[in-house]
Amino acid sequence: MQLDVYFVLTPRFLMLDLSGPAEAFAYAVRHGAPFRVHCVSPTPTVRNALGLSVGDLEPLPDALPPGALVFLTGVMGAATGYENPESRAVVAWLRRVLTPQQRLACVCSAALLAGEAGLLDGRQCTTHHSLTGRLRELAPRAEVLEDRVFVEDGAVCTSAGVTTGIDLALHLIERHAGAVTAQTVARELVVWQRRTSNDPQISPWLAFRNHLHPSVHRVQDALSRAPERPWPLEELARLAHTSVRNLTRLFREQTGTTIVDYQQRIRAAQARQLLEDPRMSVEQVAERVGFGSARALRRVFVQVYGAPPRARRRSAAATLTARTAARRTRV
Repeated sequence: MQLDVYFVLTPRFLMLDLSGPAEAFAYAVRHGAPFRVHCVSPTPTVRNALGLSVGDLEPLPDALPPGALVFLTGVMGAATGYENPESRAVVAWLRRVLTPQQRLACVCSAALLAGEAGLLDGRQCTTHHSLTGRLRELAPRAEVLEDRVFVEDGAVCTSAGVTTGIDLALHLIERHAGAVTAQTVARELVVWQRRTSNDPQISPWLAFRNHLHPSVHRVQDALSRAPERPWPLEELARLAHTSVRNLTRLFREQTGTTIVDYQQRIRAAQARQLLEDPRMSVEQVAERVGFGSARALRRVFVQVYGAPPRARRRSAAATLTARTAARRTRV
């Protein structure tokens, strides 16, 4: 099912807050991801922080489709940058149209708009380091976190500033289109592939990718596409167009880990997703991702995540129960 992504623009918006995440989604679409990108504003033309006019913008929609993602962009001089009729219209629009069926993402100072609209109440969030005090004033019921690239709390994501919008976009692309698509987009954008949210664990799907060696990337791509299958070193070496000995050296040199450890981490990440399905036993999950037994899965899972698979299952069940209760309360 296609997912609509709305980038909301106000006067003096930062071009990178728009172009970074929007290009990431556009690249994902080129690789088959089900996104449809819109640029919307209270006015058909908006002048950005560089003084350039951006036109042919769609109007703010009267209603949003279920599952839609709304991206708010930051502005230059955020302390006073939202004191204009267009920004006031956006705050009123957010209060009116956003429901629990949509997701909200705020880049940099845009968290101030979300705070004014009351959308951060009771949630953890972040913003640019120079604006955390202002955000606390606007959203006293929110828990504003320092020193975070981005924070995800339920259906709301907030990022620290400017380039972190790309990190947030990659995270959301991974969530809706899969880790392999997010990896591919990050490689084409030539950005460090990181995923640092309020989850203390870095995603193994995006870790160990902070290099530009094409042979090692080809091996990582193959392991990511099919982590469950056995991969003889000879086959991986052929993909890398090098010898087994040189590949093992290159892989450790470029990633800081071994091929076996990388594959085990990818398998554990895949298992972590499957454990959210209560219909699958831990033994079935272990078999699905390529571990020989539930015991082998448990050993690697504890190494990667610091807790056994059953703890992840309990956590997923508790989160689902809490979200269901929250929806009923809002209704």
